[in-house]
Amino acid sequence: MILLMPEETDPQHLQGLPDSVEIAYLPKEGTLSEKALQAEFAVAPYGGAKHFFAVLPELKSLKVVQTLTAGVDWILPKMPAHIILCDAAGVHDIPVSEWIVGAILGAIKKFPEFRDAQREGRWAYGWVGDLEGSTVLFLGYGSIAKATQKRLEPFGVSFLKVARTARDDVYAFSSLLELLPRADVVINLLPFTPQTDRFFGAEHLRAMKLGALLVNAGRGKTVDQAALVEAIKAHRVRFVSDVTDPEPLPEGHPLWSLPDVFFTPHMAGSTHKLLERGFKLAREQVGRYVRGEPLLNVVGLEQGY
Repeated sequence: MILLMPEETDPQHLQGLPDSVEIAYLPKEGTLSEKALQAEFAVAPYGGAKHFFAVLPELKSLKVVQTLTAGVDWILPKMPAHIILCDAAGVHDIPVSEWIVGAILGAIKKFPEFRDAQREGRWAYGWVGDLEGSTVLFLGYGSIAKATQKRLEPFGVSFLKVARTARDDVYAFSSLLELLPRADVVINLLPFTPQTDRFFGAEHLRAMKLGALLVNAGRGKTVDQAALVEAIKAHRVRFVSDVTDPEPLPEGHPLWSLPDVFFTPHMAGSTHKLLERGFKLAREQVGRYVRGEPLLNVVGLEQGY
């Protein structure tokens, strides 16, 4: 079986593959080798996938594509229906959940404001909040939400969980509006799909507790940006995010300068261990494919939200 890998793949990430697997490489540009054209399984490039999409029609034997990202909105519309697409759900659980905890604590303790004051040379003493006793609502309850809950539990918070489908102690989307007034922190972890496009809108923002914190670690397009800006201007909500709509955020956009806003440039999952974790999953998936076992994270079978 021929496995197509990005040409920049570190050789250490190829160790442990089944002996029957032959490696071919996807160049950043130019034509594919004869071996590459026969690939059955491909690991999509983490960044700069334009060339991959360009040569995709040439890969007549391709049956499976494994991404190194949990979100697949960037690749799903371009995948032929006969190819199995697998995402990297689980790979980002640790770094993104750590980012969420840090983002919540930073916002509650007003670290961004104190950093601004430091740069201005101001001794800006002020009172801050506590996380203990807060109610945290997860919008989307997959593996990242579960990892985040595990890290937040020692802070003495309670949880509300909302997902597309109700299960156990998880509420369905239809319960969201009645639950939002109870939440001090709302964590959006929705993937971007046609169903979640601007899902969280003005009605939801109005239902939030006054002064509550909205944390977006899902996708920027799942939140109505115009309604969000208005809610922030009205001092109804505070906002901390790793994603925006669009990305990068254009010059002059209100989120650059509004108070009670802090965001990072979609880097929550970008840690030095990312590729190590991602290729570990990829190796497991290749092994499963070779042995004829069910693949993990098949997109469409289990969306996780």
